[in-house]
Amino acid sequence: MKYYTEDHEWVELCGDEATVGITEYAVNELGDITYVTLPEEDDDCNVGDKLAEVESDSATVDIFSPVTGTVCEVNESLFDEPDLLNESPEEKGWICKLSDLADPTELNDLMNEEEYFKYLESLKA
Repeated sequence: MKYYTEDHEWVELCGDEATVGITEYAVNELGDITYVTLPEEDDDCNVGDKLAEVESDSATVDIFSPVTGTVCEVNESLFDEPDLLNESPEEKGWICKLSDLADPTELNDLMNEEEYFKYLESLKA
């Protein structure tokens, strides 16, 4: 199950790991992504810490961690193919994976898919 932030990050739990990325909505707002700065493996991060930076033709945005944990893997494909985020932001374009999650109840502060889509509708109003 995926969880979402108001800043358009997503996190998906699979066993003891959490995969983090940005949503299709965020990618559409940014336009063509040209460069991605990724975190270092073994970096510890808290909720709200900057994990990555995404550059597009129109803007540069920070990507923040939706949960507390340790970076155990980064999507190195994004170094050579940052447009993976444009093509597949919620599958092939994931940013990193976190392990050693400090507090699984942090997910309670995030939106589920239905809540996130309602949130997106509210942005159109």
